[in-house]
Amino acid sequence: MHAKQQSIIAIAALTTKGDLPQLQRELNTGLDSGLTINEIKEVMVHLTAYNGFPRSLQGLNTFIAVLEERKAKGIKDKLGREATPVKNTTGKYEQGKRVLETLTGQAEREPKTGYAAFAPVIDTFLKEHLFADIFGRDVLTYTEREFATLSALITLGGVEPMMRGHMNIVMHLGVTEAELQQMLSLLEAKLGKAAADAGRRVLSTVKSTAVQPGSRVTSGNDGLFAKGVQAPANNFTGTAWVNMVVQAQDGLNCSIGTVTFEPGARTAWHRHPGGQILLVTEGVGYYQEKGQPIRIMQKGDVMKCLPGTEHWHGASPDSQVSHIAIGPNTDKGGAVWLQKVTDSEYKSYKKQDKYADH
Repeated sequence: MHAKQQSIIAIAALTTKGDLPQLQRELNTGLDSGLTINEIKEVMVHLTAYNGFPRSLQGLNTFIAVLEERKAKGIKDKLGREATPVKNTTGKYEQGKRVLETLTGQAEREPKTGYAAFAPVIDTFLKEHLFADIFGRDVLTYTEREFATLSALITLGGVEPMMRGHMNIVMHLGVTEAELQQMLSLLEAKLGKAAADAGRRVLSTVKSTAVQPGSRVTSGNDGLFAKGVQAPANNFTGTAWVNMVVQAQDGLNCSIGTVTFEPGARTAWHRHPGGQILLVTEGVGYYQEKGQPIRIMQKGDVMKCLPGTEHWHGASPDSQVSHIAIGPNTDKGGAVWLQKVTDSEYKSYKKQDKYADH
């Protein structure tokens, strides 16, 4: 666990606890460790969903005082990038649902049970505000947000089911048990042994059953990656599965996901501002760029799509296909989804075969 992550954990804990003198010291440590001003502000914004606006506003006021003091000493802190506006093309509930499925690696269950059935509005608030509005912001990675979330929950205490859920999430995102133990040792120094031990008891119940990276809902046929969660119907025709193994929020300026199409399934027309590369790992499928004939893609093929090029891809009628989709240059924006591929467009490959025979 690197110094920036440790600072996020400490800042989240002390903001939630309301220990402002100690928070001042940790804010200075965080800035010295390389956190930008906007990253720390984003931690405070994120925490509104867990410790409430009063604690977060006090944290922000404390941060303002720290920055003014550092400025008076001649310290120039890095502002960092602003959050990219969250794009909403499918409705905030569906967008939040997809983010949650990515975090947990599990499809959302229907019909709703428990609190979501008892008070449906809280399920709406969680999806639309927490997972679409807050987790959808890109200044912090999902892992950094989960560190802040777990830190706040452990500080609050008495919320073991939520702690368990977020420990499963953070381990699914690739954090090891050893790193979580390190986090709890750090929190013991900030909060005391009782709070850390409560976290350790929860961790002991999830470490043997936690969802590991890539172990999602359904296994893929190629044996390399799991198929993930079902792709949204508004951007796909037929049944397809997506497993995002690298997110744009991870700070690598690329995204990597595996996509598995059942026979006849395909994407809608779309384009990528930063381009796309497809590495076909199994089966036989179709790939088409706007104005060009359909091309066959099969295991071992590499399909290169230049930035801004409208295209679609999917399975052939009688074969499943799987590929690894690499999205470079994610700082230029995510996929822009267009109209669906019509049946006549999809079936046009047969017409080309017919013409080729003559």
